[in-house]
Amino acid sequence: MPRCCAAFACSGAVTIASPTPAADAAATVAALDTAYQAAVKSNDADGMARILADDFVLVTGRGQTSTKDDLLRDARTRAAVYEHQEDTEQKVRVWGDTAVVTALLWMRGTRQGAAFDRKLWFSDTYVRTPAGWRYVFGQASLALPQPL
Repeated sequence: MPRCCAAFACSGAVTIASPTPAADAAATVAALDTAYQAAVKSNDADGMARILADDFVLVTGRGQTSTKDDLLRDARTRAAVYEHQEDTEQKVRVWGDTAVVTALLWMRGTRQGAAFDRKLWFSDTYVRTPAGWRYVFGQASLALPQPL
């Protein structure tokens, strides 16, 4: 081993790599998606509007679709009141200017007076735009079976 390398190796020096652009993007999108879930929980239509792309579409496990306008109208009219609207097992994958968030969502509350309590998986797709990351497409699974 050359002397310079041996001295470096014996010095105990550690090189720490700075985060990659993809890691930075993943952290940004993870925080944005968490903020989106919080905005939904509190029926914060303005917060949701800042994150959703104008041409946003959500597809449920039953094939129903909702647009940005649909979701903002529901938030403004408080069509659902949430006790829980949190996700776990969040994973963000980034490919250039596209990121996909997958997570397990627990939703509990009332919708138009009817109680609901369910968990489901979702995938949220974000695209980096000149104005920053925007949530462009969401897909939700059917509700998972209740544990016995």
